[in-house]
Amino acid sequence: MFCFKNYALLIIVLLSPVCIQAQLLHAKGVIKGKVIDGESKLDLVGAQIIIKENSTGAATDNKGYFEIKQVPVGSYSLDCHYMGYERLVKTDIIVRSERETFVNFELQASSIEVSGATISTGYFSEIQTQPLSTINFSSEEIRRAPGAAGDVSRIIFGLPSLAKVNDTKNSLIVRGGSPVENGFYIDNIEIPNINHFPTQGSTEGPIGILNVDFIADVNFNCGGFTADYGNSLSSIMDLRFREGNRSATDIQLEMSMQGFGGMIEGPLHGGRGSYLISVRRSYLDLLIGMMNETVGIPTYSDIQGKVVYDVSDQHRLSFVDVFSDDRQSMNQKNALESNTINIYPDYGSYSNTGGVNWQWIWGKNGFSQTSLSHTISRTNVRFYQSRDAKLLMNNASVEQEMNIRNSNHWTADPKNKFNFGFDAKYVMIDYNQFYNAYQDILGNSTPIFNLNKSINTLQGGLFIDYACRFSEQITVSPGARVDHYRYTHETKISPRVSLIASIDDITSLTASYGIYYQNIPWIIAAQKDDFRNLKTPRADHYVLSFNRLLTESTKLTVELYDKEYMNFPMDPSQPDLFLFDQAVVEQVFLNHENLISAGKARSYGIEATVQKKMAENFYGLIAGAYYRSNYSGVDGKRYDRVYDNKFNFSVEGGYKMNEKWEFSLRWLYAGGAPYTPFNEQASAATHKGVFDATRINADRLPDFHSLNLRVDKKYYFQSTTLTVYLSIWNAYGRRNVAAYTWNEVKDKRMEEVMWGTLPVFGVKYEF
Repeated sequence: MFCFKNYALLIIVLLSPVCIQAQLLHAKGVIKGKVIDGESKLDLVGAQIIIKENSTGAATDNKGYFEIKQVPVGSYSLDCHYMGYERLVKTDIIVRSERETFVNFELQASSIEVSGATISTGYFSEIQTQPLSTINFSSEEIRRAPGAAGDVSRIIFGLPSLAKVNDTKNSLIVRGGSPVENGFYIDNIEIPNINHFPTQGSTEGPIGILNVDFIADVNFNCGGFTADYGNSLSSIMDLRFREGNRSATDIQLEMSMQGFGGMIEGPLHGGRGSYLISVRRSYLDLLIGMMNETVGIPTYSDIQGKVVYDVSDQHRLSFVDVFSDDRQSMNQKNALESNTINIYPDYGSYSNTGGVNWQWIWGKNGFSQTSLSHTISRTNVRFYQSRDAKLLMNNASVEQEMNIRNSNHWTADPKNKFNFGFDAKYVMIDYNQFYNAYQDILGNSTPIFNLNKSINTLQGGLFIDYACRFSEQITVSPGARVDHYRYTHETKISPRVSLIASIDDITSLTASYGIYYQNIPWIIAAQKDDFRNLKTPRADHYVLSFNRLLTESTKLTVELYDKEYMNFPMDPSQPDLFLFDQAVVEQVFLNHENLISAGKARSYGIEATVQKKMAENFYGLIAGAYYRSNYSGVDGKRYDRVYDNKFNFSVEGGYKMNEKWEFSLRWLYAGGAPYTPFNEQASAATHKGVFDATRINADRLPDFHSLNLRVDKKYYFQSTTLTVYLSIWNAYGRRNVAAYTWNEVKDKRMEEVMWGTLPVFGVKYEF
């Protein structure tokens, strides 16, 4: 059991002064940055940047750059003004000892002006071009979030759009969907999954790949997104990596829950470019190995990099690469000793996404982003049955994609703006898989199945979005995608439209409608030639949003949504199970003899969010939702989907005592998710969990709630900075049940529980 007394002592020891703090009085850093037009990417000359805490500042030069020297170490907010543009305020700008902090501003032309100065707020301006169902987080907001451990997916977990099902996984279950339905982009490059130990065919995994110190900011859109995003039914996470330092070499060492590693950045070619490289590795297996234990601890590592080079003032090239490697090997003895593991793995996989992005600024009216990328995911995994070491599955697969994506932004005039382009991918897949005969969750016998297949196919789409400002109050944005899937010989048209009505300077209403399509996961589509005839799953989004600024730095958002799903694959031998959901629950897509496109589902609800940016010394987010999510089985009956919490509520916030100390917390509460009880007599007779087919998703798990606490301490030396934090997950030790499973060795039901009370420690040294 977690001992608070021992860890209270640990906090005192770790966070006590380890240096002569008098040096803090002289520690200073530099804030550098650039201000550009968000529509054209052209430099803005003469923009004013003010540090709100001390009213010092600078103006941009003839290339849009600014520099503020001799800034005392600490946390600041920068206020950027430029005549004819909306004011933009960036919070949580961290100045460190003898280091440069680079801040980019992309300003939007103001629609309302008074003597050349905009009257709109600046704390939420960054998402005004994509306002519907979108929330923005900065790198620092992700880093310090309690319960996130620097993992971008875990900060999203607190939003009302996300189901609260299992906090041991990075499962983004958005508005009643599933982890299969999400899309991720980094600097205009699509990346299939941002997690270690990914579930093949899905986007989930237990721990994130991305280094938070690479991230400039994140836009997360949970519905009604524009036509430039395709092949995603529920959400889009659009991340932007920052550039490396263009004038000096910086090095960083760190250790945290995600592992230990380092990062280096510096200039290229006299400052015309920069590089940024990170390497990390998990360490728990090393500690266990020192104790001569072999318990199948997972190991993982990742490498990330970004290189930027300015070919000219109009042309910029950037290269991004994200690599991950995951390993875990157990044996039957380890599995039996655990008393909880029915299936044990021999697992190995790696993935890599690398690509180049070309930005071309045409002139004052527009620019283009064109990326070319390659993704490879290689999986070698064998699953064994714990009670008799029987091989259940052998999966050797290689999945590759070559992607090209072009997006063009053209401002015809202040009232008419266009975004158009195309994306295409060439898919190359090799599957060599063996599925042993097994009994499925309903007790049906499934024969041995071998899959040896290669797929080479092309798919792509064209898109256009048009924003027309009819008046100062009304903006209408129609758009559409046309996608062609060569493998299924389908062409799909996806119309989308949104309407923004500004009631006054601080209040707006937004409505949107859109049709969205997404491929069936290749691991399913490849199993039978007949599966090429399955229809492409579709979701129709209806969203109505109300936004109001309560204060300059506090925003209220209330949204109503309705999602109608159709054409989902269903297995007639499992007529009352939803394939997409069940595959993720079982953590693997299994083989199917027959599938039909009969699946229908619906998700609808209301969400409310109050977000407070750190304009003063505190920040916070309060959010709640009521929603329902259900589906129709092949039998025509309606069932709750496995992620249907019904309601959730979250409170998150932090207090910055001074430039050295910060305290934060997050409390989550959600209704229990549906589950299907076991037919215990049939399960005991077959030594295998068998659902009670008369009670599909009819019972509910206990309600989920958890409190996460965190304290951060910074030590500013003369030329280096040390950051130490301690976070307590599930601080009051709530026993949250993720699922009920059947113990095949003991032949009884058991609980799969989420995180107990877990201390998470991290340290970062920058020099």
